[in-house]
Amino acid sequence: MPLTVKKRHRTNKDPMENETSLEERIIEKLKNIYDPEIPINIYDLGLIYKIDIDDENRVKIDMTLTSPNCPVADSLPREVEQKLSEVEDLKSLYVELVWDPPFTKEMMSEEARLLLGIF
Repeated sequence: MPLTVKKRHRTNKDPMENETSLEERIIEKLKNIYDPEIPINIYDLGLIYKIDIDDENRVKIDMTLTSPNCPVADSLPREVEQKLSEVEDLKSLYVELVWDPPFTKEMMSEEARLLLGIF
């Protein structure tokens, strides 16, 4: 499932100016958070389903885990919140843990599948 980033345009600035850089900084932070059981970052692993950035730089992230019984079900979303709270210009953040659609290996990036030997 591809990541979706929704952007709403600002009327007083270039529509893509701050949102694109905010999006890039969010993704950069997400790529530095790893599933403790799999040596792949959560972004490439496909655990981030959606990043929604509104016109006031409020961010909502839908994410999942590899399994509902994942031992980091409590700590991983909190780690995402903590790391992303360091991103400049992010006004507010809401991380929602979702289970639909269920995680499958097809959600991983090609790089992640290659690293894990999944073709």
